[in-house]
Amino acid sequence: MLAPSGDQYEISGGGYRAVVTESGAALRVLEYAGRPLVDGFGADEMSSGGRGQLLMPWPNRIRDGAYSFDGHDHQLALTEPSHRNASHGLVRWVAWSLEEHTAHSVSLTYRLMAQTGYPWTLDLHIVFDLSADGLTVTQTATNMSDKPAPYASGAHPYLTVGPGPVDGWELTLPASTRSLVDDRLLPVGRADVAGTPYDFRMARPIRDVAFNDAFTDLDRDAQGVATTLLTDPVSGHGVVLWVDSAHAWLQVFSADDVPGTARRSLAVEPMTAQADAFRSGEDLVTLAPTGADGDELSVCWGIRSQD
Repeated sequence: MLAPSGDQYEISGGGYRAVVTESGAALRVLEYAGRPLVDGFGADEMSSGGRGQLLMPWPNRIRDGAYSFDGHDHQLALTEPSHRNASHGLVRWVAWSLEEHTAHSVSLTYRLMAQTGYPWTLDLHIVFDLSADGLTVTQTATNMSDKPAPYASGAHPYLTVGPGPVDGWELTLPASTRSLVDDRLLPVGRADVAGTPYDFRMARPIRDVAFNDAFTDLDRDAQGVATTLLTDPVSGHGVVLWVDSAHAWLQVFSADDVPGTARRSLAVEPMTAQADAFRSGEDLVTLAPTGADGDELSVCWGIRSQD
């Protein structure tokens, strides 16, 4: 019998072990020395709540699934009907094709064909690589169409440092600005995190803070890398999620409204643009027509243990 998430690609290296699935090229398992770093899903299960999935050619939400680009109006299917939004792109459930599978890395590809609401063809490529530095994920999109294409990318890992709940864990989130949203989880403004419950620029316990928020203005090192740290002060275990300079945003989600998994782990989602970027244009990338300079975008993020 084929698993609900299709073929399973296991890799290991530097004390780490990961499993990536054919369905959605999802990160189902990531462990260090046998300790889970992500709260994934079982081999006999589908991904739930976006666990480990890739969000391309847009992350988060598009209001009413409707947007205009290059003088044309487009209408996407509403994949979040409760809020009347198009949510998390077009490749979460597709079957990705194996390109290469070695002991420590796996690469997969998918050709996203032109379709209603997104009339551009993209070649998508993902590489998961394990080393002593942890997991590095490289997401690449290449425009195969003869016209410019709108694009943004993201991913949806849930971080864990133990059985939960998250309340007793300590979070360091290098963001000074929070996106304010309406009841459809669409942006309506911004606020400085200083003096609010969402200021985690210095490590402190999460306690009862509920997250379903996008954050920006990330503090970065000299290489442009922004680093989020989640630790359990009791066990001393920690997990780091880092993003490169192409990722302007982090979505943080504690799943308070999800029965069975509420506050069990903390999703920290790398995003090159926040919700509704296809409408606002903010941080949206325009991929040049195929063969022209700028027809490809490649971004990196990763996860590692910190004990």
